[in-house]
Amino acid sequence: QVQLVESGGGLVQPGGSLRLSCAASGFTFRLYAMSWYRQAPGKERELVAGITSAGGSTNYADSVKGRFTISRDNAKNTVYLQMNTLSPEDTAVYYCNARRSLTGYKIDYWGQGTQVTVSS
Repeated sequence: QVQLVESGGGLVQPGGSLRLSCAASGFTFRLYAMSWYRQAPGKERELVAGITSAGGSTNYADSVKGRFTISRDNAKNTVYLQMNTLSPEDTAVYYCNARRSLTGYKIDYWGQGTQVTVSS
């Protein structure tokens, strides 16, 4: 049974930090690229950050560059998102995604999401 379980969300003041974790099980984690997405109320889900299967390459949305860092530990089947200098615009539900691209199709798994609220 495939599971992606996010944790670490919560309420934080502007300028603060949070570290999200996503624990994976039920599939071969090291073969999957991992990403964090977020969805704010009334907005579409957007890509926040991604990391390749071996962790050698990362990419970020312009809005989070320099503030957020994605990392993974393939020994622990876990991906992280370190979020610094948070602003109210970062308030959203954050989702973990696992993707494996194969010839002609992709496999996608999603977590249930964790709420991040940035407010004073």
